Amino acid sequence: MENKKNMALYYWIVGVVAVVIVIVFWSMNRSVVPVANVDQNNAENTVLEPQSTLDTSGTTNGTGAVSISYADALIKYADRRIQFDKICQAYPNTVTYKDNTGIMIDNRSAQARTIKVGTNYSVKAYGFRIVVLPDTYLKSKTLLVDCDKSQNVATILVQE
Repeated sequence: MENKKNMALYYWIVGVVAVVIVIVFWSMNRSVVPVANVDQNNAENTVLEPQSTLDTSGTTNGTGAVSISYADALIKYADRRIQFDKICQAYPNTVTYKDNTGIMIDNRSAQARTIKVGTNYSVKAYGFRIVVLPDTYLKSKTLLVDCDKSQNVATILVQE
């Protein structure tokens, strides 16, 4: 009888350890990129955005630049944003957009970065840039994205 109690206790301990391992593994491998808290009213979190508003056909209207806050950019570019973490890894790292589409390159690092999307862009720490994907790059229709010295951290397929 004592042997059955010991076996039941053994199975219970093994089960608890297995659950803990699964939880730890799951939490370590989540592909969520943390977004730093920013002061929505701080002028340093505002960048100039191309004033071309994209309509549903993907064409642009107007020229010049307007200010847009980080919070507004997160909303406006929710489905057109590439984040770069503290080790220059991009998320998502493979995307497809139409040509002449504005995208948000979002530096979630405490260091300023140089991010190349066809052209080099300086992005300050915890800052962002709005980049319009021109059709002049469409020889290969694929843009390889670099972050500082890390090359090809993301791939953008540009469609007409």
